[in-house]
Amino acid sequence: MSTTVDPSLRHEIAQFGCGDFTQCINCGNCTAVCSLSEGDVVFPRKTIRYVQLGLRDKLVASAEPWLCYYCGECTDTCPRQANPGEIMMTVRRWLTAQYDRSGKAARFYGSNGAMWAAVVQSGLIPAVLLGLYHVATRFENVVTDRVALNSFAPVAWVWAIVLIHFAVLGWRVASNAAVMWRSIVPSGGEPTPRPVDYAAELGSLAVHFLTQRRWRDCGREHQGEWLVHWMLVSGYLVMLTLVVGLLGWFQTDAIHPLHHPQRWLGYYATAALVGASVIMLVGRSRKRAPRYRFSEPSDWLFPAFLLIGAITGILVHLFRYAGWPWPTYGMYTVHVMAVVAMLDSEVGVGKWTHMVYRPWAHFLRSVQKRAQERLAGAGGGS
Repeated sequence: MSTTVDPSLRHEIAQFGCGDFTQCINCGNCTAVCSLSEGDVVFPRKTIRYVQLGLRDKLVASAEPWLCYYCGECTDTCPRQANPGEIMMTVRRWLTAQYDRSGKAARFYGSNGAMWAAVVQSGLIPAVLLGLYHVATRFENVVTDRVALNSFAPVAWVWAIVLIHFAVLGWRVASNAAVMWRSIVPSGGEPTPRPVDYAAELGSLAVHFLTQRRWRDCGREHQGEWLVHWMLVSGYLVMLTLVVGLLGWFQTDAIHPLHHPQRWLGYYATAALVGASVIMLVGRSRKRAPRYRFSEPSDWLFPAFLLIGAITGILVHLFRYAGWPWPTYGMYTVHVMAVVAMLDSEVGVGKWTHMVYRPWAHFLRSVQKRAQERLAGAGGGS
């Protein structure tokens, strides 16, 4: 691997959040207090050293920034007040931009104006499409004597657009994850993982993705943070399943009884998203802990969008049950605008990415360790 020193690296990374890397003298206190630091995983110390020395290639090839769950103990106990937790967060933003070859992530984190422009532009797309549909049909499908949501927004058309959108965003995430894989596990490196190594770790990939359980190893005092994050992930996945996989069943004009699974699945997802996003936003707004001192606008955007999407979804539900056509149609439009804006500006680009990149980093590191153990075993037996 190249060890070329890039003197501009710390100035480049500073644009993604924490601006001063000189306070850290690499005393090792942050590594000593970190419950997740073990063996050759010595973060945040190693990551900060890479930044200070300008070792760009080593930093891009490191999975360690994603193995940090930002519990904040390193920042709270840093004798130099160097904010190592925020440095790790800043590096993760920068790495997200390195994986995204389209440049959208770099613009998203580099300029608040560009971030909000992307949000507004994405949010207007569904409103424009609905407007064009109704102009083309001369508003004949707008029923006003009762609520007919599937006439206002035909579920077959909406579902087709959802699936296309899902495929586009899925490709974005897969492409970025592939860049991350090639960076951390370069071809031709030693040891080279085999297909059997990847297959053996698929179970752990699924577990880390669904539970984010590694967070629990940060200590008992952080169990609540893990639970909130798990609530958010579970609610998000349930809602994603309902919208992408089961929209024809989920978006209906029929009012099902309370015990119907369509209702309690939707209620669970909504409650989980509202509860988790409110707790996260309240925590950021208080800013009592030093680790929140450098909270970026992009850190607020994802939970704020989840809350807006959930609340507008609740209002659509209430207006539909009340039999109010225009409030239902108007709020449905606002709801779809918020959801599309969130997905376009977050998936594979913004704060959303850590839900995928963290378990992916665990997976790639486990694959590497398995390959190393196999190579060591082969050498020991020769």
